[in-house]
Amino acid sequence: MPALAVTTAAALVAGGVGFTANADDTSTTVQTAERGKPKDKGFDLPKQLTKRVKAEGINEHLDKLQEIADKFDGNRASGTPGYNASVRYLVRTLKRAGYSPEVQAFEFPYFVENAPATLAQTAPDATTYTTPDDFSTMTYSGSGEASGALQAVDTTATAGAGTSGCEAEDFTDFVAGSIALIQRGGCAFGVKALNAQDAGATGVIIFNSGTEGNTASFAGTLGQPGYEIPVVGTSFAVGQDLYDPAGTEVTLSADTTSELRETFNVLAETRGGDKDNVVMVGSHLDSVPEGPGINDNGSGSGSILETALKLAKFDAKDKKKGKKGKGNKGKGRLTNQVRFAWWGAEELGLLGSEHYVAELSQEEIDEIALYLNFDMVGSPNYVRFVYDGDNSEGGGAVGPAGSDDIEAMFNDYFASVDLPAEATPFSGRSDYGPFIVEGVDIPSGGLFTGAEGVKTEEQAEIYGGTAGEAYDPCYHQECDDRDNVSSDAIEEMSGAIAHAVATYAVSTEGLGEGSPAPEPRPSGSERKAAQEAARNAELHPAHDHRDELRR
Repeated sequence: MPALAVTTAAALVAGGVGFTANADDTSTTVQTAERGKPKDKGFDLPKQLTKRVKAEGINEHLDKLQEIADKFDGNRASGTPGYNASVRYLVRTLKRAGYSPEVQAFEFPYFVENAPATLAQTAPDATTYTTPDDFSTMTYSGSGEASGALQAVDTTATAGAGTSGCEAEDFTDFVAGSIALIQRGGCAFGVKALNAQDAGATGVIIFNSGTEGNTASFAGTLGQPGYEIPVVGTSFAVGQDLYDPAGTEVTLSADTTSELRETFNVLAETRGGDKDNVVMVGSHLDSVPEGPGINDNGSGSGSILETALKLAKFDAKDKKKGKKGKGNKGKGRLTNQVRFAWWGAEELGLLGSEHYVAELSQEEIDEIALYLNFDMVGSPNYVRFVYDGDNSEGGGAVGPAGSDDIEAMFNDYFASVDLPAEATPFSGRSDYGPFIVEGVDIPSGGLFTGAEGVKTEEQAEIYGGTAGEAYDPCYHQECDDRDNVSSDAIEEMSGAIAHAVATYAVSTEGLGEGSPAPEPRPSGSERKAAQEAARNAELHPAHDHRDELRR
């Protein structure tokens, strides 16, 4: 990747107040060192950084993110003023510490449900269905109200994986103005909905297929904006109820905003360190529209921000501007350059990190030695999870060679401070995903304290907290606010974060050398399929961000 210090940041405007972050052209002095090896064995950077990165400083960032959410409609979702204000806060704070942050703009499909959808049968039997037990709005559904006759499309409402609604020919006899009843299976939901819309449907109901594991109500995605009519997904039982008897009439409504919007990644890298051997550290900055997202993922964002601020004290001085790194008279202590990233639009499917990786050349990919991901590290009923780099516990993907070494480094750290930890799989549901796919193959790892998964009795005995309750009872909800973060979790996990960043800033020597021969990496399409399979099978209920079902 080109040096971020010579990139011009975007100007952002939110709430009527603009802030422009202009990066300066600077010359950076990098001390020579053999690639990936420490240059000062008498200085313990991991020890020095770990003792400086504390919950107190991180909590100040969380307080600020809560203030931003309070000011802007209670959330910090990408594409909203609350997210833009979060970006401005990051940029200001990083610049004050001596960084020259880049704000990377990209367009993404924005979606929010402004009010709950409704679905009711009006004839022959008056029945009101409830969400989410009976039905859910599809992501990127259009807005509107539809009422009248329901028309089944190429289905007999029996269990099976057919191709209902997958072909335009399925709608040859469709009566324009009707509401389409379509069975799941055979193609993407977006294809079914678009065919129905083109045929004159005023609404679309897609019911589950009825095959094993596919009977419940479900929330899927149409893939992108562009739909003008309401589209919902229902259980198989609701589909059967609507199908029989013939002549069923329904009412259906949805109130959504679905459109393309601009959002941003924020990136900042150290002046010092080998630019051909970059240690990359990332967290997503956005919340869901439902709440302020202070644990998910203010906790990760605040933790790596504080790490970046404290690491700046050990960075090389900028001779052109005469700035000195605080605490070491400007002498750089970094063998390898460290690049921090705060991703946008993660909650709609890792869109920020995917955009970033897609923009890299192969040369730029090769410059990244490893990627560390920190997504939710302050869960109130937490467990200390470490990503399972070699998938030794099963349930996920095998990371690129070296991912097992990163896992071992975290486990060694926790053991050194007498804190137990356990593995969590690479399920593909956080921002490490784009870094581990075929053709990228960057060793990856990170930490996680749990989302909607339920703490077991054994975990409660080891970590404390409450068995039988979610790791984060406020996951993706309005109550994911400042009170939803455990300071103990922040303190413990931030120590591990600082240790990892400093360890690899000093040396990546040997990373991956002892790893077993890597399995073939998943392609992008295979990763998407694995995410859907994992969601269906609930292989990793601990962490389920919004990379929703597409078919």
